[in-house]
Amino acid sequence: MSYYFTLNYPKNLKPCSVSDLLKALLIPRKWRHYLRSDQKVLINGCYRSVNQLVYPNDKIELTLDRVESRQSNYPSSNNLPDIIYEDANLLVINKPAGQKTHPNQGETNTALNDCATYLGQSPYIVHRLDMLTSGLLLVAKNPAVVPILNRELTTKVFQREYLATIAHADKLASTGSIRQPLGHDPHDQRKRMVRADGLAAITHYQVIRYMPDNTALVKLTLETGRTHQIRVHLASLGSPIVGDPLYNSEYQQGELLHLTAYRMSFIKPFSFDKVQIELPNAKRRF
Repeated sequence: MSYYFTLNYPKNLKPCSVSDLLKALLIPRKWRHYLRSDQKVLINGCYRSVNQLVYPNDKIELTLDRVESRQSNYPSSNNLPDIIYEDANLLVINKPAGQKTHPNQGETNTALNDCATYLGQSPYIVHRLDMLTSGLLLVAKNPAVVPILNRELTTKVFQREYLATIAHADKLASTGSIRQPLGHDPHDQRKRMVRADGLAAITHYQVIRYMPDNTALVKLTLETGRTHQIRVHLASLGSPIVGDPLYNSEYQQGELLHLTAYRMSFIKPFSFDKVQIELPNAKRRF
């Protein structure tokens, strides 16, 4: 199957070589080779060698013929997702708390199953949210954009921000960074914990609003993406997230975890266009 993309080189950028253009678009090295060898890079309708220059407002056409994917097939759930953003290649949904991002064998009730219902085909996974975490989840419609988005995640071009309601807000400074390595809890396979031999983990936070009951609304951004990172880091400071059944000793049965992915920003694949998406009324939900 072929995937075709077109864009205009931005007016505000300096001329660059075709080779540098393909690198700037975060196209994988193997695909760059195919684009050159198959002459599937057209500038204003004509093939140009990798050392030739691309100028502002030039029209760029890319055709990818050798896209491979080992993505699992996700059957329909017969339920529709809550769609926040959509374009030709991407879908951003609002995943509810308590729903898995993707299925294990035999499951059909996850967020990606809902996306399959809407798309009429299997979607492609880009990143995950913990089952108990709600909020924005980005899904790809085709495999050609997945490696681009993966590189954006690795290079921090793809940014995500979270909101959480914490307990014992008096124990948390108004702003700060938590730099504590995380690893498995040897006493509970479901949990993670701060431990010296764990993987590096960095969470930045800012208190947005203090409440009279000694809770607070906190905005968080991640430099790393460890399992349960936000939940463990906040609990390690004595301010666990409200409704956290694993890390808040005051958890009440039936409570929802007060953690949501409320904002994300990224560059649309095969373009220079930045997109920022925010969950409507997110700050009012807590």
